[in-house]
Amino acid sequence: MKGVDSMYAASGKHFTFPGVLIALALFLAFLLPGTAGAEITGKEASDILSRLGDAMAKVAEQVKPAVVNISTTRTIKTPRHPLFDDPAFRRFFGDGMSPQKRKATSLGSGIIASPDGYILTNNHVIDGADDILVKLSDNREFKGKVIGIDSKTDVAIIKIPEKNLPTITMGNSDTLKVGEMVIAVGNSFGLSHTITMGIISGLGRAGIGITDYEDFIQTDAAINPGNSGGALVNTRGELIGINTAIFSTSGGYQGIGFAIPVNMVKNIMESIISQGKVVRGWLGVQIQPLTAELAKQFKLKEESGVLLVDINEGGPAEKGGLQRGDVVVEFDGKKITDPFHFKNMVAATKPGRAVQIKVVRNGKTETLTVSVGELPIDPKVVSSAEFGNALRGVSVQDLTEEQLQKLNLQGKIRGVLVNNIGEDSPALGILNKGDIILEVNRKPVTSSKEYYAIASVADKDQDILLLIIRGGVKQYISVPAGGR
Repeated sequence: MKGVDSMYAASGKHFTFPGVLIALALFLAFLLPGTAGAEITGKEASDILSRLGDAMAKVAEQVKPAVVNISTTRTIKTPRHPLFDDPAFRRFFGDGMSPQKRKATSLGSGIIASPDGYILTNNHVIDGADDILVKLSDNREFKGKVIGIDSKTDVAIIKIPEKNLPTITMGNSDTLKVGEMVIAVGNSFGLSHTITMGIISGLGRAGIGITDYEDFIQTDAAINPGNSGGALVNTRGELIGINTAIFSTSGGYQGIGFAIPVNMVKNIMESIISQGKVVRGWLGVQIQPLTAELAKQFKLKEESGVLLVDINEGGPAEKGGLQRGDVVVEFDGKKITDPFHFKNMVAATKPGRAVQIKVVRNGKTETLTVSVGELPIDPKVVSSAEFGNALRGVSVQDLTEEQLQKLNLQGKIRGVLVNNIGEDSPALGILNKGDIILEVNRKPVTSSKEYYAIASVADKDQDILLLIIRGGVKQYISVPAGGR
């Protein structure tokens, strides 16, 4: 706490722990009936703090049984040293040195959402796990089964084979206010059911780069490794968010944590359980934020709203009359503040629903009615696990315009995106997740269907030449038939 001591010294003030307690009690006294404007004694201050402590302890006691510890096991293959690929080395020692496998474990948290065993957690807690072990507050353990995941928000649903489980009351994250007191419950650093307290530091945090759809609650309640997937609750013991990430330069708590709002989580959970997938609204537009210069060019009085830079042909927006160059200022009666806000509002709208969209077009305001469509599922993923050649275990998907924008790629790029590489794939350590494959053995691939047709016929003893884009730069790489 050196930084705190230095701050106090610089101000010329000295605080003792009892003094801080009395100061807090005096502040609380003004919030309690019958004490406003009256001086209180040390005993009264202590009583106020005791009542506060008792209240928070009851909330924690109410919530803890519904929070679980989640431990996962993954198989990791460590690529062998590049020295083994040296031709001279291989001439003398052969190709017998294969990558080493090891088991890795990790810890996280979860929240019991229903008495019949559905559990909420983060996708990154269970992603790639071979085994999931769920430990309840009474120390009973169950194997967890993945019901569904949503990588776009980092939410996952797992289930355990048990009935009559304690659950948590769902709150309403739309009514939260900055400054509200909150409690975080989770498996911090493997310490079961750790309770920390703080306030809501901010709402609607987006553009952080953690997930595709961001609307985070920011809190200063201590969140550390192992808290992921745990509960953020209000003073009534209601779930208001799932603890997900921290902002840190050290890897530990530094006063800034982020939680996914419970209203977003509820929609995802209901969709996965009832339909087996996440259903989101879709307009078929590309957007960008407004700047002062753009606002002037488009004859706007203020920098509020989002600019439509492209309209998908045949999409809901085009059918509803939206045009490139329109500035959307309201969606379904709610003002638009930024692109992230707009994106979340559209995604949360049920497909098929007609909404009013107010736009500014050529300096004039117009209101259009658009029937929201359903966001297309991720482009078809082709798994190459069945290949018998050097591309065995490599999964790719069709490349979308949105992905090209994220990768800051210009021009007409045609290829497939690598979205996974199996632990046993010969391409592991040579090809990377996120690479864009343009050619396989000098033949262009413009879709996952073409990739499958070309890559599947490559001989199992043949090294495969790929033209890829990595980090925005084109390059050729060769994947040896036997791997590294």
